[in-house]
Amino acid sequence: MRRQMKQVAFTMRLKPGFAEEYQRRHDEIWPALQSLLKESGITDYHIFLDDATNTLFAFQQTAGEGSSQDLGSNEVVKKWWAYMADIMETHPDHSPITKSLTKVFSLK
Repeated sequence: MRRQMKQVAFTMRLKPGFAEEYQRRHDEIWPALQSLLKESGITDYHIFLDDATNTLFAFQQTAGEGSSQDLGSNEVVKKWWAYMADIMETHPDHSPITKSLTKVFSLK
């Protein structure tokens, strides 16, 4: 039996002037974080930047029930959030401020 894939989309905000640094840090994503995401069932994870507004658009496809947004209690994720907090809009615990998006259309 094939598992139903779940799609998750959300936005985050980058602080002005940090697009290149954000790209660099993700080009060098920690292997432990990458493994955690995959082990959590995330099969695809894409982040796009709107340069005009510094809005990051994230899209994930997951085989599990959750998404990266549900991994905040993991120490690797907490360390990543702290590492990224200086270049993104975050909550006091360094988790990124996110806004969930509702899917309104799919072309299959």
